[in-house]
Amino acid sequence: MTASAQTIYALRVLKSCGVNNAALQQVYRATVVARLTYAASAWRGFVKAYDRQRIDLAIDRARRYGYCAPDLPLYDELRDAAEDELFNKADLL
Repeated sequence: MTASAQTIYALRVLKSCGVNNAALQQVYRATVVARLTYAASAWRGFVKAYDRQRIDLAIDRARRYGYCAPDLPLYDELRDAAEDELFNKADLL
């Protein structure tokens, strides 16, 4: 949880320095979303409903603050999209 708190703090600092929402959303996607989807297919079975719910709440909070795009999907959809992308790249090899 420390990494998440540090990332949210960094986004808050960037916002207070006048960084626009589009740039904040790019930073959020590059840091938080990348962390959430990294190797998601490997640890998919170990994520409990409670954990998914907490991740979804964190995404909702980031939406309210303007750190992520309003149309960013919740965790399950992010994970499924990351898996699809991974398997599509594997098919190309």
